[in-house]
Amino acid sequence: MKTTKILYWVFTGLVFAFEGVIPALTFNSDMAKQGISSLGYPDYFRIALTIFKVVGGLVLILPFFKGRIKEWAYAGFTFDFVFASISLFAVKGLTGEGFFPLIVLAVLAASYYCYHKLQSPLKTV
Repeated sequence: MKTTKILYWVFTGLVFAFEGVIPALTFNSDMAKQGISSLGYPDYFRIALTIFKVVGGLVLILPFFKGRIKEWAYAGFTFDFVFASISLFAVKGLTGEGFFPLIVLAVLAASYYCYHKLQSPLKTV
């Protein structure tokens, strides 16, 4: 149980850093603006996506959020990572850049697994 709790916080902390902290600090940088426009998305999408990422990251990291709201945050990040990979592969081809969201998706899946294991310690997921 202790190992699961440590793993949960490590995985969730990584997702929070990649999807909550970094976008909040860099969303207005030239690199972020060029990145979103190079994929063909309008600039307002960058702002909306950043807001949803920060809110979703807070939902995952704050322990008083439980149940359905946390499930929606996990689902939202899953869609984000899958569609980010699809967008990168469609625009830039089969490059390593398109695999990065899938790697973060694996970290998210590990966080989700640990979250459910902690919620019901007598049952296996």
